[in-house]
Amino acid sequence: MKNHKYQAENFFKSQGHARNGIKLIFKNERNFRIDLIFALLVVFAGFFFQISHTDWIALSLVISMVFISETVNSAIEALCDTVSLEYKVNIKYAKDVSAGAVLVSAFVSVTTGLIVFLPYIIEFVKNIIS
Repeated sequence: MKNHKYQAENFFKSQGHARNGIKLIFKNERNFRIDLIFALLVVFAGFFFQISHTDWIALSLVISMVFISETVNSAIEALCDTVSLEYKVNIKYAKDVSAGAVLVSAFVSVTTGLIVFLPYIIEFVKNIIS
């Protein structure tokens, strides 16, 4: 059952709500801003090393995964804090599990980054040495 009070009137208003959500997470969540800095560094490194199209696909997927998990984690935390600011084991569980999802996505992202960039870095170092 939908809450019609919060239903967007049309497509463009719906997009406005989505853009507002991105602005809010950027403004309010330090970890999202840190993720964005690392993503920009990865993109810069991708251009520097002229990585392949397949590598770009892999990196864009894991970068997206980190951003999505960070936003879902923030939404779950906000919802939990709305329900209760008192300690409740189920709220702690929800917050810990959603934070764990961010950690897993970050780990997979770093692992993918190493798999993608190590061959380029090794080749770059070999060219410098020789």
